[in-house]
Amino acid sequence: MKIAILKGLQGRLLTFYGGIMLIPLLVALYDGDASAKAFAITSAVTVAVGLVFWRLGKLEGRMGLKEGFVAVAGIWLVFSLVGAFPFYLSGHIPSYLDALFEATSGFTATGATVLTDIESLPRSLLLWRSMSHWLGGMGIILFFIILLPRVGYGAVHLFNAEVTGPDKERVSPRIRDTALLLWSIYSALTLLAFILLKLAGMSFFDAVNHAFSCVATGGFSTKNNSIGAFNSPLIEVIIMLFMFLAGVNFTIYIHTWRKGTVSLRKNTEFKAYVAIILATVVVITFSLVVQGGYQFWSALRQAAFQTVSVSTTTGFVVADYELWPGLPQMLLFFLMFIGGCGASTSGGLKVNRIVILTRLCRNYIKQAVHPHLVTNVVLGDKVVDPLIVKNVVRFFILFMFIFACASLALAATGLEPFEALAAAIAALGNAGPGFGVIGPTANYASIVPFGKIVLIACMLLGRLELMALLILVQPEFWRSTKNW
Repeated sequence: MKIAILKGLQGRLLTFYGGIMLIPLLVALYDGDASAKAFAITSAVTVAVGLVFWRLGKLEGRMGLKEGFVAVAGIWLVFSLVGAFPFYLSGHIPSYLDALFEATSGFTATGATVLTDIESLPRSLLLWRSMSHWLGGMGIILFFIILLPRVGYGAVHLFNAEVTGPDKERVSPRIRDTALLLWSIYSALTLLAFILLKLAGMSFFDAVNHAFSCVATGGFSTKNNSIGAFNSPLIEVIIMLFMFLAGVNFTIYIHTWRKGTVSLRKNTEFKAYVAIILATVVVITFSLVVQGGYQFWSALRQAAFQTVSVSTTTGFVVADYELWPGLPQMLLFFLMFIGGCGASTSGGLKVNRIVILTRLCRNYIKQAVHPHLVTNVVLGDKVVDPLIVKNVVRFFILFMFIFACASLALAATGLEPFEALAAAIAALGNAGPGFGVIGPTANYASIVPFGKIVLIACMLLGRLELMALLILVQPEFWRSTKNW
């Protein structure tokens, strides 16, 4: 393994990471906030360590697949570990494990929190939470590829290890150009979200934080009652719009930008994404009116927002959905599994995987009637590569296996069965709030330390789509002399 290249990567990213902390540090100094010391110490140490690694490492040379996996997993682990220190050193989260939970939830864009009074936090820490969402939402590795093009061919492995979805579509011949396009669109959506939220009545600070969280589909808010605290239909519509847009496959935006127009009629994933959301909104609205006694417009407003929030795994809240009838609650629970589209900032299994699995099941039923029938999985007008189909099936089995193991582990900590299931998928699917003690009006503070460790692992596994972490625990990965 090329240790020097890994040191070079870590060194440059840590230096950049420490520099980014200067932004909340300046906010803390401006406010006269005692958290300034925590940011100053963390930033200084991070930059110092980064410069040492920078000097000892290099970026020249060929980076293999093995180095790509180790780099991505290592960077996400280190960023979470380091990102916890401002919370811990400031004293606002006295337990380092709780601080690590908060930081991991931020960088993985999960939105789960251990904080019981968010509004008591200084603005610097609130900004750091939202910034962690934004950095992790599109992927810090992609940002690094833009800044340092000398990574060369190794950028392919870094790109594939971090970008979500079963098919890592490269819309440009050069990985750096693809990364630049993705981050440009991501930044443009964030800026537009900020402008509209500010015009809708949010303060400058709230608009910045919610734009970061919204486009990253993270869910951290500056308010204890999340988006419901603003009690503004206009703000809810804007947030809902950008959650939806962030859950769309970003390659659609790239093709639209290049061609000036794009046909969505043949995009099976997008149509399925829209259909899932619309169907869920209709059913939940009907259930709230008929079973819950809600007025139609109130039911539609709550149903639409919570459906988009959960289906994109954002986790913003405008209503306590645990007061809803059983059917809407179960629908939200299943939406946590599905998530948004591939190559989006959403978590979950991804809509394209669900579509492929559905088509595969349909073909299996057809073959039961016609045993000699040869079938293919088709999306739009393209036949899906059989290898991609196999990988989707493998991913689904592994995802569900990890979900089952995490649920059992969380049940062993004392959680009720449905609470354990909800907590496991909320973390593994990067969805944020769950049900029961971790519901929309609660938090994860009451989870015992072992449970929090399980959830931290699930958040990282979910964000990196399992393999970038799981491959590191395979002994043969380290023993193999194969040229990865």
